[in-house]
Amino acid sequence: MDGVLVHEGTALPGAVEFVRTLRERERPFLVLTNNSIFTPRDLRARLAATGIDLPEGAIWTSALATAQFLTDQMPGGSAHVIGEAGLTTALYEAGYTLTAAQPDFVVLGETRTYSFEAITQAIRLIQGGARFIATNPDVTGPSAEGDLPATGAVAAMISAATGRKPYFVGKPNPMMIRSALNRIDAHSETTVMVGDRMDTDVVAGIEAGLRTYLVLTGSTRASDVERFPFRPTAVLDSVADLIELV
Repeated sequence: MDGVLVHEGTALPGAVEFVRTLRERERPFLVLTNNSIFTPRDLRARLAATGIDLPEGAIWTSALATAQFLTDQMPGGSAHVIGEAGLTTALYEAGYTLTAAQPDFVVLGETRTYSFEAITQAIRLIQGGARFIATNPDVTGPSAEGDLPATGAVAAMISAATGRKPYFVGKPNPMMIRSALNRIDAHSETTVMVGDRMDTDVVAGIEAGLRTYLVLTGSTRASDVERFPFRPTAVLDSVADLIELV
C-alpha cells in the first residue's frame, strides 16, 4: 500500500487509475500492508480520502494474516496482545480470547505508544511459557518527525530479555503472501506481486512463486537493486506502467 498506491496521504501517480482498472476488469486483487494498527475499514477510509476506491475485503494486513496463522495453529486459543485495534479486532473476530492470564501466545504488533509496563508483562508471560508471535519484522516506521521504533525493534528487546525469538508472520515471510492467495482463491502461476521494497515485497513474492514488479515510488531506489542477490521480474517507475497489463 504505502509506497505503491499512497505516500503520506496522497495517491501516487497512476494509483487511482490502476485500482479502477483492476475493478472494472474484475481482476481479483488484494492491497497488502505490514501495518497492523488499522482495521481494513480504517484503511479503506484512508484510501478513499486519496481518491482510491476499493472494498474493505480487498485489504489484507499483517494483523489479519497473523490471526489466520494462529487460527490454523490453535483454533480458539488465547493471546496477550501488544497492539492496536487492527490486531485486537482481527484476533477477536478469529475467535481468540484476549487475556494476560496464562495465554497461549504473546502477539506483538504495531502501536503508537509502546509502554515499558506492557513490554515487561510480555517478557514475563513468554518466560512463563507463552509462544512469541510478531506481526512483522519492520524495525522502524515513518512519522512526520522521522523514524519511530516499530515491531521488529521492540521484538528484539523482548528477545534479548527472554532468549526467545518471535515468529514473524508479515512480509517478507511468504506465509503472508500465501494466505493472501488463499483469500482470493488465486494461484501463484497467475499472480503478480507489486511492491516498493526489495527486502520485503519482492523477496516475499519470489519465495511464494509469484512474478514480481518493483515500483520506484517508495523505499527502494533503482541504484539499490544491484546490491541484492535476487531480481524482480521488472522495475517500473510507478503502477501507472502496469495499467495496460491489467
